[in-house]
Amino acid sequence: MILRFLKSSYTLSSPKDTQAHYDKWANSYDEELTDNGYATPDRLARALWEKRPDGQMPVLDFGCGTGLSGLALQRAGFQILDGMDPTPGMLEAAREKGIYRDLTGFAISAPPPVPKGVYRAIAAIGVIGQGAAPPETVDLLLHALPKGGILGFSLNDIALAERAYVGRLSEWLDMGAARLLLRQSGPHLPGINLNSDIFIVEKA
Repeated sequence: MILRFLKSSYTLSSPKDTQAHYDKWANSYDEELTDNGYATPDRLARALWEKRPDGQMPVLDFGCGTGLSGLALQRAGFQILDGMDPTPGMLEAAREKGIYRDLTGFAISAPPPVPKGVYRAIAAIGVIGQGAAPPETVDLLLHALPKGGILGFSLNDIALAERAYVGRLSEWLDMGAARLLLRQSGPHLPGINLNSDIFIVEKA
């Protein structure tokens, strides 16, 4: 098994490095993650569907990458998907899958243009963590949701070891601004012995 880009993705230290890395990875991303048993997308998509089984509810797939997360959301039952990602190469691969109603890019050095109150469900699958989206992404996405909207996101073992990531969610829960509907541990990338926790959170 050749690990072309996977392991080095957890050592990226700047937004510019992150974007360059994922652009180079776009052509082989699906193959490399599939070869390593990428399990989080289906785990999280099924959990999101259990909480909001509505195939006609638009869902924002934040950090959609090449669309592996969108395919999982579609398999779970969601039919109206919009994707957002800062990497042009990844967005092009997602566009080729033909599963998104709309795809939006943005500059990785600028705040992501997530519209407020538009989506009642947002997924960030394999997005938040070391070498990818920062802890503040939890704030960004929860602020974008209307009251009663739900956020599904994952944190792998590396992110869980950094207090800041769960800490952002804990602040929302402690203030009563959000309610934790589910936290569940399970496989993330078995090929490299990496697990993840998935979270489903409802905005209060």
